Amino acid sequence: MKDKKKVILWFVAGFAAALVLTFLVLNLSLGEKKIERQLARHYGSGDAQFQYEMGTLLGPPILDGNKTQTLVNGDQIFPSMLQAIAAARETITFESYIYWSGDIGKAFADALAERARAGIKVNVLLDWAGSAKMEDSLLEQLKSSGVKFQRFHEPKWYHLGRLNNRTHRKLLVVDGRVGFTGGVGIAPLWTGNAQDSEHWRDNHYRVEGPVVGQMQAVFLDNWIKASGEVLHGPTYFPRLQKVGDQSAHMFSSSPTGGAESMQLMYLMAITAADRTIDLASAYFVPNEITRSTMVKALKRGVKIRIIVPGPFTDADTVANASKATWGELLDAGAKIYEYQPTMYHCKVMVVDGSISSVGSTNFDQRSFSLNDEANLNLYDQGFAREQTRIFEQDLARSREYTAAEWHSRPLWDKAKERFASLFSSQL
Repeated sequence: MKDKKKVILWFVAGFAAALVLTFLVLNLSLGEKKIERQLARHYGSGDAQFQYEMGTLLGPPILDGNKTQTLVNGDQIFPSMLQAIAAARETITFESYIYWSGDIGKAFADALAERARAGIKVNVLLDWAGSAKMEDSLLEQLKSSGVKFQRFHEPKWYHLGRLNNRTHRKLLVVDGRVGFTGGVGIAPLWTGNAQDSEHWRDNHYRVEGPVVGQMQAVFLDNWIKASGEVLHGPTYFPRLQKVGDQSAHMFSSSPTGGAESMQLMYLMAITAADRTIDLASAYFVPNEITRSTMVKALKRGVKIRIIVPGPFTDADTVANASKATWGELLDAGAKIYEYQPTMYHCKVMVVDGSISSVGSTNFDQRSFSLNDEANLNLYDQGFAREQTRIFEQDLARSREYTAAEWHSRPLWDKAKERFASLFSSQL
């Protein structure tokens, strides 16, 4: 009898171990095949072929007639978003990774609930992990007011293998006509004006014009995954007229629909660069193919400047894994700067003073392969000049980290970086 119990216990233990192993494999695997070869350079960033392939090979078509306003830090960002919500007349769609409690979380809940009670169709999609700090009272307020609410990849037994796939997208679309995207979550950290270490530095963008329809489509992609409901019709997708002179498209990626496409977009832009690349990244952990592409650009004379977080970071493991990758970039001539006053959360790339990519995507494997991301790509010199101006303001508050400093860093730092690098595929 005892032998039979032992057999049963061993069977149960083996079955549980198999389940855990399966769970880990499903969640830690990068899924689709990775990009393994460096891209050949067939054209420069100013060649019409570059834009043609960016809008056909990679993403939705590039649309003319858009207008984009850059919003810097919470003091500019949140009032603009809340004002747009208050002005909604038909529909609101809102997707975010981070939504916490606090005054700003309450302000958004109040604004969304008020519009829902007024008869506006309000659809809110929050990531399950990123909204874990959201109080139940705010959720009940939204639901009781008539807001349609979904959590992205909330744990359920039939898709435990998706827990490592988060929506990192930040999207707000009002009446299908005004859109917002960028790096900001709904949390106290993003309020204020980056005035101290408790208030982060970040950008967000208010968008009008035909590209807002693409932003709405990106929201709908995950809304369908979470709810099975298709939002359509002229209240969500009105015919949009040209309101400015910017050419743009909304570029998105996800493990279930082109996990490597965001990385490929960056690789194509870096490969096409003729003169300059300015990169702002909250989490900068470039893999081997990306580093190789950047080094090749440096060797052909492209000047690369990179701003990353400095002494204030919310992810020490990422910071250590990041620094482990800097050596070959610094040796090839890249300039890397650490932002000093507070956590630096911007996600901006400007190529040759004419092409900009802004949005939710970090320069790491998690954004390139594991998360659902969304970036607004603009092909406009005026917008690029503005991003460069803001970038250089941040540069003035940053400290350059030199190649000599990297090569002489203490052994303990090198050990921490090497250990963190073991997890770079998940960072």
